[in-house]
Amino acid sequence: MTLAAALLLLLLALLGAPLFSIIAAAALLGFYSAEIDLSVVIIEFFRIAEMPVLLAIPLFTFAGYLLSESQAPQRLVRLTQAFLGWLPGGLAIVSLIACALFTAFTGASGVTIVALGALLYPALTQAGYGDRFSLGLVTTSGSLGLLFAPALPLILYAVIAQQLGIGQTISVDAMFLAGLLPGLLMLLLLTFWSIWSSRSRPLTPFSRAAARAALVDAVWEVPLPFVVLGGVYGGIFAISEAAAVTAGYALIVEVLVKRELPLWKLPAVMREAMVMVGGVLLILGLSLASTNYLIDAQVPARLFEWIQDLVSSKYAFLILLNLFLLLLGTLLDIFSALVLMVPLLLPVAIGYGIDPIHLGIIFLANLQIGYFTPPVGMNLFIASYRFGISVIELYRATLAWFLILLSALLIITYWPWLSLGLVRPG
Repeated sequence: MTLAAALLLLLLALLGAPLFSIIAAAALLGFYSAEIDLSVVIIEFFRIAEMPVLLAIPLFTFAGYLLSESQAPQRLVRLTQAFLGWLPGGLAIVSLIACALFTAFTGASGVTIVALGALLYPALTQAGYGDRFSLGLVTTSGSLGLLFAPALPLILYAVIAQQLGIGQTISVDAMFLAGLLPGLLMLLLLTFWSIWSSRSRPLTPFSRAAARAALVDAVWEVPLPFVVLGGVYGGIFAISEAAAVTAGYALIVEVLVKRELPLWKLPAVMREAMVMVGGVLLILGLSLASTNYLIDAQVPARLFEWIQDLVSSKYAFLILLNLFLLLLGTLLDIFSALVLMVPLLLPVAIGYGIDPIHLGIIFLANLQIGYFTPPVGMNLFIASYRFGISVIELYRATLAWFLILLSALLIITYWPWLSLGLVRPG
């Protein structure tokens, strides 16, 4: 592909052309310039049909949409408030946990802000938390669960990495395990900040009756994470089977048991979920074709040689990688960033001796922070629209939270055991 063609595609992307069309055009131009039959693009596109985890993507997404349309978020907040409300900053901790769990199942942080924001932001302000603290919490915690299973970005990274043929096995199970401790670290640091910020607030006494009532009310939702994660790590079922169990369980509970989602509304929920899935699969399929062209043209190898001439240290490379990914996270959604950049950066990172699973966690941790990184983080604009607050005010509200998560990111980056300790304990 010529430089002029590449610049034209970049210009079209900046002008708002659909991402899948840019990826498709890049693949077609690349193979055409290499005098390879263009039918290879279609052949590569259909390779996604052979992926064992393909079914997990639509089923987990459907389950997340079912839960977001029901009263499950309210029950989740009530349950965690009943058990944690006696702690300093109890409601803030409740909000963090609720947002993290909700984002893990929906896989989309913007959905969490819209779905839980209406519940959590008024509750925080009415409980006496400051506007700035409440806005910062809801805006930043919207992306907090992207490192927890079964978040879709973890699955997508594993799928893309498997197609690169790097000589190492990167399974979805391994990514689920790898994200657990880094995700808990981020959650823990924000919990400490919430406790410290609320140290002078009066506490809500623990009520055994309220806790029992909340537990009874959420009795159908509580087993779901344990069934999914216990089933996968206990070897009872595979990832695709876990996705089917999750979707079937959520469907039965919300439609037939709780009856909070009427049957007439089910087609609309299915449509919304599958539109999102269709977009992800379209981008993923075309990116496989584009990735194969890049590999055939030895682009990753050339990129590694160029970077190695500039940066010889692995640790300096990781700093530059973090800066680049934070910027990327403000400009692209996490799915687009994964399919575009993982094929380029993964071979380069391996050249520096970085474990591909560790790289995946670094990648996702950066991108989830990028969602609310000024000036154009997507969650800042979603929260601004949702709460009617200026983006400048949200910059100030999220600054402390941003710095805390940035410190967690540095720990995740330079302490590989945090990502690999559960995956490779030996």
